[in-house]
Amino acid sequence: MLYIGVDLGTSAVKLVLMNEEGEIRNSASKSYPLSFPQTGWSEQNPEDWISGIKEGLKELLKDEKVEDVDGISFGGQMHGLVILDENDKVLRPAILWNDGRTSEECEYLNNTIGREKIAALTGNMAFTGFTAPKLLWVKKHEPEIFDKIAKIMLPKDYVAYKLSGVHCTDASDASGMLLYDVKNRKWSDEMIDIVGIKKEQLAKVFESYEVVGNVSAKASEEFGLPTSVKVIAGAGDNAAGAVGTGTTSNGMCSVSIGTSGTVFISTDDFAMDPTNSMHSFAHSNGKYHFLGCMLSAASCNKWWMDDIVNDKDYSGELKGVKEYGKNKVFFLPYLMGERTPHNNPNARGAFIGMSMDTTKQDMTQALIEGVTFGLRDSIEIARELGVKIDRVRAIGGGAKNPEWCRILADVMNVKVDKINCEEGPGFGACILAAVGCGKFASVEEAGAKLIKVTQTIEQIPEEVELYEKKYRQWKKMYPALKDIYDEIV
Repeated sequence: MLYIGVDLGTSAVKLVLMNEEGEIRNSASKSYPLSFPQTGWSEQNPEDWISGIKEGLKELLKDEKVEDVDGISFGGQMHGLVILDENDKVLRPAILWNDGRTSEECEYLNNTIGREKIAALTGNMAFTGFTAPKLLWVKKHEPEIFDKIAKIMLPKDYVAYKLSGVHCTDASDASGMLLYDVKNRKWSDEMIDIVGIKKEQLAKVFESYEVVGNVSAKASEEFGLPTSVKVIAGAGDNAAGAVGTGTTSNGMCSVSIGTSGTVFISTDDFAMDPTNSMHSFAHSNGKYHFLGCMLSAASCNKWWMDDIVNDKDYSGELKGVKEYGKNKVFFLPYLMGERTPHNNPNARGAFIGMSMDTTKQDMTQALIEGVTFGLRDSIEIARELGVKIDRVRAIGGGAKNPEWCRILADVMNVKVDKINCEEGPGFGACILAAVGCGKFASVEEAGAKLIKVTQTIEQIPEEVELYEKKYRQWKKMYPALKDIYDEIV
């Protein structure tokens, strides 16, 4: 049998086809537009997602028998607000995760209602990207639309609805709405009252590996999939990506160095960072996870290489580095503001410590080190909560650079594992589909059988010591610049 994973990203949808042995048979990617109606706003037309998936399925299955497809599942961009009327028609463009219009609403939730109360109800504080502040914004600025809302959905869940006819979501994605009681895995009645909506406007919550239904007769005609295909709930992109890296057992950690950077830590039990700098979300295996997110990771390097030094040699940028931990230049990687741990949209990037003998390589190395220090901030929060982290699984574009992996190992004082598959959320969604269809007894069993470590990079004690000192120096720089950021942005 075959399993389809849909990775619904911000700029494109990627579809992955996997067989029962975990082999990737095919993949397809279809891009769609992103709209910025005003500065700081970010929106998309949900029908563009549907069109991209329909086109991608044709390409994905062109050499296969569609009757062999057993299940389809999803990994999707989180937090996006999709609202439907009583006829299930989309009322307005989706407001995406990276939309920043809700500063006033977050201020209201965190300070008027109170961060401690919000965290007690949901396990998290309000961030501008989350869904509940978006609903408050629509309520204030588009009341005629707010009054017509019949269903509130997330991006991947709208796709699942179009395939199955079921208004559904999953626990991991619901965790990022600020309407969900993560600890008890249920909608929070009090948060629903605070936002001013009704529980019946929210979708039914499934676990990520559960079947929500089959492809409907109408969807079968539109998408070209038989009605025998099971639709499995899926997960938010980070939780699906963690399934795709096998990061499902208690204490396992994966670090993604992509456009943004994430630190994902799987936990058996619910726990909460007292500062709410790290998110406490449900995991796609029925358990929980911590998530730290920095907004600019490998994108810092792309900006530096493409726009500043005009050098496309990404693979060779760090070759020849010899002075690990001895570079005297520092970089703060906040080119788009920052989420974990500062939650400050006004933060900005900075090079510090340059002199007349500073070289391009010094600055390139400082940039890579700065991003890695930013990722370590999340690791440190988890360690303070008692989580033991002595190895991580590294994925994403930055992890393909061996020098960056060595810096990662030294800065975090961990062993860095590389794995056999880096299809990310799409592969994780395939695994969730296979679990939902009964091919594997659990998400953990699937990961153990399908995902293997291919290389381990070990830390070097002398360099760990040097980077420890450098990290402590770097930590002092953001507080020194914070007030200046607020003045200049």
